[in-house]
Parts: sequence; structure tokens; C-alpha cells
Amino acid sequence: MSSDAPPKPLPFHFQFLAGAIAGISEILTMYPLDVIKTRAQLSTGGNTGIISMLKEIVQKEGPATLYRGIAAPILVEAPKRATKFAANEQYTALYKKLFGMDKVTQPLAIATGVSAGVTEAVIIVPFELVKIRMQDKANAALYTSTTDALRKIMKQEGPLALYNGLEATIWRHAAWNGGYFGVIFGVKEMMPKAKTKNEQLANNFIAGTIGGTFGTMLNTPMDVVKTRIQGHTGSGPKKYNWTIPSLALVAKEEGMGALYRGFTAKVLRLGPGGGILLVVFDTVSTFMRKHFM
Repeated sequence: MSSDAPPKPLPFHFQFLAGAIAGISEILTMYPLDVIKTRAQLSTGGNTGIISMLKEIVQKEGPATLYRGIAAPILVEAPKRATKFAANEQYTALYKKLFGMDKVTQPLAIATGVSAGVTEAVIIVPFELVKIRMQDKANAALYTSTTDALRKIMKQEGPLALYNGLEATIWRHAAWNGGYFGVIFGVKEMMPKAKTKNEQLANNFIAGTIGGTFGTMLNTPMDVVKTRIQGHTGSGPKKYNWTIPSLALVAKEEGMGALYRGFTAKVLRLGPGGGILLVVFDTVSTFMRKHFM
């Protein structure tokens, strides 16, 4: 904002809608990188370069494969991203009241981000699991569509299988959201105050991109083991179960670097993606304040 006065809080349903629009905008733009990231994380060796993986997928499986499994994240993207921002704002109001604080501080921004991340994780686990199964090249002949994958998982592995990886997902989202919102607060404090709307958009994109990059640096190891846990189709012994033992197992068998498999694709998506999220959320929120309040 161009003044020091905080913007008028949006009602929850407007926060939810703004977050949903921001999330779907981001995923439509950046989804192919998510497919590359998942393939790299499931791999225990071999090629994990972004360009070479893109070429290989397009040449051998067709361009549509870069959007395989997108139905699940599109369905969950509205509640997922809406929860990220709406829950963050709700927790901010709650914690300010609880701790008697007049304004947001960086520790508060981190605490609200972690809380929003945990809330978000609980909602999205089944959708994440189906998406991972659809993105795995090994499952190309196993599942014909997102609906088919969901039906087969429930029939062959039981409904509770949809919550495999819940604990790892909570770790992943708590780390990313805490880092994302905490860094956004710190970066915005250091940047000169925007005097125009374009400057505000630029500031939001820069802060969101830096926040998204830092969050990705924090949570990639948890994301790798989450992918491994959720990628298990029920056939054969289950190698990965809980986050901390799985982190240790991957590091022991494949080296510490394996915990950052898919990092480049992930950071290229969630760095700029974090900027896109914040810019769209702020733009839609401003529009709603102007026209509906």
C-alpha cells in the first residue's frame, strides 16, 4: 500500500476466493515443472536435468504428459491456496488478539505461516497422493485418469491409503509456509515503500519470489520423502513411512544430495510461483475491497 495504514481486512469468503484465483493462476502457469520435480524425486539415480527431462518426456510420452494429473491439483488448488492465505490472515488476527499485539512482527508472521501450513496440509493430502501417482512414469499404464487412480487406490489399498504421507505433508507445508510468510514480511520491511500500484505489484512479486525460494530451500528434503511415501502403490514392502527415518534412509543410501532431487525444478516453480501467488492475491483482494466493501 502507498500509505502506512494497513488495508481493511477482507471477510473470510473474499479471502478464500482471492486465494483460489491466485492458486489456479499459479498452477496453470507452472505445472509442467511440478511433473519434472516429481519424476526427479522418485528417481534414485540417472538423469534429473530439467531440459533433458522435458525433452525426454515430450519426445517419448508426448507434450500432454507435462499436464498429466493436473485435475487433482486443480480440484484442490482452490481450497489449498485459499486456505494458505485465508488461514494465514485468520491466524494473524487470532494470534494478535491472543498475544495482545497491535501489529505483525516477523516471529508472528512465521508462526501464522506455520499454522496455516499445517491446516493446508491436512486438507490436501488425498489430492497430493493422487497427483503423485498420476505423475509417476511407472504408473502410466496403471491409471487412465485422475478418477480412475482415485477409484483404484480406494479399492486396492483402502480409503485410508489416501492419507499416506500426512505427517510428511504437514512437515513440508509447515516449513514452506513459515519460511514464505516470514521472509515476505522481512523483505517488505527492507524495501522502500511503494508509491504507485505498479511499484506495489513489483514489490509483491520480488518479496513473494524470495519467500517462495527460501521456503523451497527449507522444505525440499521433506518433499522428497513425501513423494517417496505417496508413490508407493501397495505392491511390495513399504520402504518409506515416517519423515525423519526416511530422511536418514535416503541420505544413507543415496547421499545428502538426494534430499534435494528436483530442487531446481521446484525452486523455478515455487520461486516465481510464490511471486505470482502474492501478486494475484493482492490484486484480487484490492479489487474486492474497492468494489464489494
